[in-house]
Amino acid sequence: MQNYQMLAAYNAWANKLLYAAVTELSEDELHRDTGAFFGSVFATLSHILVADRVWLNRFTGEGPKPKTLDEKPYATLPELKAARVQEDARIIDFIDSLTPDQLEASFSYTPVTSPELVSHKLWPALTHFFNHQTHHRGQVHAGLTGMGKPSLSLDLIYFVRSEGKQWL
Repeated sequence: MQNYQMLAAYNAWANKLLYAAVTELSEDELHRDTGAFFGSVFATLSHILVADRVWLNRFTGEGPKPKTLDEKPYATLPELKAARVQEDARIIDFIDSLTPDQLEASFSYTPVTSPELVSHKLWPALTHFFNHQTHHRGQVHAGLTGMGKPSLSLDLIYFVRSEGKQWL
């Protein structure tokens, strides 16, 4: 449990740092194709939010249920940022509600990209959930540094040392 609580806190912290950096971009920079899988910084941040919502809906049965992974539910960065903050709070609340038995229980869902039902324990899906966020935050980070913006220290251990001392 403690590992997922740490990852949920880290996720909110990393998103806060990333969005602070992204807020400094011009509209052109925000929407410029950076070569990432979803193209621009804005599209990649939108994908992270959408994917989080897909997973949280699967986990809880509540909240938005996006139909595609490339949806852009918000037109502006301030709207996307506000939704990100709310989603990070939902993630923390969900993780805090879990029990060890729930982590080991069977979990079933239908992927957005395939009609087949998938079943496995909950904990691998949660591990993927947090890994997926980190993967795409790295793409945004690469986009920022590719535009000559300052590099961010988003490593998990940096979070633990600076903000998450309860995990030391």
